[in-house]
Amino acid sequence: MFSSLNNALRGIIDIALVVIALGVVLQILFPKALVFIEANVTGNLINLISQFSGAGLIGAIAAGIVVWLINRR
Repeated sequence: MFSSLNNALRGIIDIALVVIALGVVLQILFPKALVFIEANVTGNLINLISQFSGAGLIGAIAAGIVVWLINRR
């Protein structure tokens, strides 16, 4: 049961990462492309990175945990 739930969550995370990457590329290439959903993907990523970096060592540890969780297979 847990393996099927794990696989389903992994699939959702994979789809979310692709959507985020697509949003960044679209916003860089076509700045007005995401106006219809009022999304600021790059701005949100920059804010997230600045929150991690502003927290010092704890932020670096948290960022490392997030990267590890995303890359874990």
